[in-house]
Amino acid sequence: MTTIAEPRSYQVITYGCQMNVHDSERIAGLLEAAGYVRAPEGVQADVVVFNTCAVRENADNRLYGNLGHLRPVKLAHPGLQIAVGGCMAQKDKDIVLARAPWVDVVFGTHNIGSLPVLLERARSLAASQIEIEEALTRFPSTLPTRREAAHAGWVSISVGCNNTCTYCIVPALRGREVDRRPGDVLAEIQLLVDEGVQEVTLLGQNVNTYGVEFGDREAFSKLLRACGRIDGLERVRFTSPHPAAFTDDVIAAMAETPNVMPSLHMPLQSGSDRVLSAMRRSYRADRFLGIIERVRAAIPDAAITTDIIVGFPGETEADFAETLRVVEASRFAAAFTFQYSIRPGTPAATMPDQVPKQVVQERYERLVDLVGEIAWAENRTFEGRTVEVLFAAGEGRKDAATNRLSGRARDNRLVHVAIPEGAERPRPGDLADVEITYAAPHHLNADAGPTNLRRTRGGDAWAAQQAAAAEPDAPRPAAVRLGLPTRT
Repeated sequence: MTTIAEPRSYQVITYGCQMNVHDSERIAGLLEAAGYVRAPEGVQADVVVFNTCAVRENADNRLYGNLGHLRPVKLAHPGLQIAVGGCMAQKDKDIVLARAPWVDVVFGTHNIGSLPVLLERARSLAASQIEIEEALTRFPSTLPTRREAAHAGWVSISVGCNNTCTYCIVPALRGREVDRRPGDVLAEIQLLVDEGVQEVTLLGQNVNTYGVEFGDREAFSKLLRACGRIDGLERVRFTSPHPAAFTDDVIAAMAETPNVMPSLHMPLQSGSDRVLSAMRRSYRADRFLGIIERVRAAIPDAAITTDIIVGFPGETEADFAETLRVVEASRFAAAFTFQYSIRPGTPAATMPDQVPKQVVQERYERLVDLVGEIAWAENRTFEGRTVEVLFAAGEGRKDAATNRLSGRARDNRLVHVAIPEGAERPRPGDLADVEITYAAPHHLNADAGPTNLRRTRGGDAWAAQQAAAAEPDAPRPAAVRLGLPTRT
């Protein structure tokens, strides 16, 4: 009697930005299309894939630390395979195997689609495989995708970057900007909406330079307006724009398109013009503040978030004071703050006047304190107000203990919502109105529970996904789908 082998299981571990998160969804989709199944929580997977980041030093340390922890696990489980992909794999290539020779596959940012074949080749040849493409050969949205959320999806509108920021190695790893045609982007969004997706986030290294490849300076604002004409698409977000290319037609499209959300993530990096020049950031503080002013004039309730680097080479106390000044004036809803770390291969790595670690730490703590104070003050303005919340799985970590569910307001603020005993529970993807009763620095609370609960197609898609997961032989849920055909 022939026995059928159990499918091999996988786990994907992701470091870095939203682009990497979306790439990990593609990695999962590829593996499931090849017959792998997702490993249950707490169970050792047969294949562990690390999708890496090369922007921050601690990502390197975390990767090699985790690879070290897996070495004895692999010795105890000879069939275990380990793959390393993403930006660090693209950058380090042979270094990964030199430091961790027990890794089976190393693949780059441009050849995610090769992973299943490389894993099989490594198994059959009992030898590590490296495949790093130097340039993009096909847009990655042609690949299968396993979405983490049934009601929300990422959509890449471009890959690569044409900027030359002195601290950043991403352009060298992901290449120059390549734009998708608007028709392909909108076709993917329509397919997602047909599957129950209500919220789409448009992704690009610099989303607002979209169109540079086909010569349309207003392509991004036109794309936002086109998203507004898609029935069933409740919310549209995008990340991240570049201040140097942020134009008034984009502000107008945001303000005039109802399903484009009143949230904007725009990296500042530094408030010092001298440091911005050294970073090769082609804008200055006054331009940045001018954009903030025009956005708030057109969209008064817009929540603006940012990225800031502390301790860039040569940063003085006066430079840092300028950053604090711009932060104070901008009134950010939140800021992702980073201590500068040397990234080999970037111009900043060899710049003189590297700032001592203790100075960077002290400035970083002052910045975090200021950002927190401003964010809390901004959040407190919501107390007593009613906001619309789109519920999402995984947003709150204490939901079971506190009988709360969590979601995002239209401006992307995190909201924890108490669910009264016996009340109908919203599903991930459902919408409701809630009154904010308490504001914390990083979230809002709604203790009276939801009102005007709307059961949505996104909630239905989540329910179908859960039912399919409970029955392994059931048809594959919509959150796993094949990629789109595309023009090349």
